Amino acid sequence: MTLHLDLLRHGETELGGGLRGSLDDALTAKGWEQMRAAVLAQGPWERLISSPLQRCARFAEELGARLNVPVSLEKDLQELHFGAWEGQSAAALMETDAEGLGRFWADPYSFTPPQGEPVSAFSLRVLGAVLRLHKAYAGERVLLISHGGVMRLLLAQARGLPREQLLNVEVAHGGLFNLQVGADGVLKEGV
Repeated sequence: MTLHLDLLRHGETELGGGLRGSLDDALTAKGWEQMRAAVLAQGPWERLISSPLQRCARFAEELGARLNVPVSLEKDLQELHFGAWEGQSAAALMETDAEGLGRFWADPYSFTPPQGEPVSAFSLRVLGAVLRLHKAYAGERVLLISHGGVMRLLLAQARGLPREQLLNVEVAHGGLFNLQVGADGVLKEGV
């Protein structure tokens, strides 16, 4: 049986762009608007699953209350931990670690930011969570509220992209995508 998994990226955050990772930024008013607009006339969902970071979880709680559907927080769907790079912009990293940033952009699986989480471990963590969601909720339509990195990983898998192209997947703030998760764990994009 298939799990219908809609993916929603959090909206704009108070501390702006850059590599937010495990930093727990709040949404801006614009970020709330982006997320509310994304789910307008969408669904229905049987449940909401969210990263525990407040830029995802606060919206999940609001939407769950409005739709009267259960909300669960899933720590394994948090963003990649960028280690020493957390909170820094690409422009700042170009000045302090241009070589490392270039290696990360070229193949994020083969270069880990200093003190960061390896993308291979991040991938296992996220895909393991999605398999658990399939096991628990197959046959349902679920909204997953998460982060750009999580969504890039899942969309890259669904599109069959080579691992080097992970960071080429575009996911805007408030972006909404549809996936199907098969019993075999295979991800497919589309409704």
